[in-house]
Amino acid sequence: MLRTARILTRSGADADDLAQETMLKAFRAIDQLSAGSNPKAWLMTILRNAHVDRLRARRPSELSLNADFVAERESETPPGWGDAEQVLASFSDEQIIAALRTLPPEIRWTLLLADVQGMDDVEAAQVLNVPEGTIKSRLHRGRRMLRNSLAKMNR
Repeated sequence: MLRTARILTRSGADADDLAQETMLKAFRAIDQLSAGSNPKAWLMTILRNAHVDRLRARRPSELSLNADFVAERESETPPGWGDAEQVLASFSDEQIIAALRTLPPEIRWTLLLADVQGMDDVEAAQVLNVPEGTIKSRLHRGRRMLRNSLAKMNR
């Protein structure tokens, strides 16, 4: 959870505050966590809602959670990008985080839940309260957008 909070915020102190706020809200609502449910997905939902609340408090007129974002034009895979592990190793964590921050919030959240937190499509769909097909679409678009952003850094 702290790792995701650090990616979402631009400072360690803000990430710590967001994670702490999430844990306090979770503690207060622990009776709402039903047996057999996924505690990780439940905590990530609380984290997402707390983050959105903070954003709305800072700039309420600029935030639209349901806005459609036009995906960047699909480009060809850059030469030498066949092995994902090797490509990722060529970028620092800071570069990857900076590239993630350039993505629209819905895409960023989807990538964070699926690729960083390791949630499957069903779990991510529950956290974001969208259909599973939307998650698959966002993952496809988001990974392409992230690849394009990283390719620009690599030039």
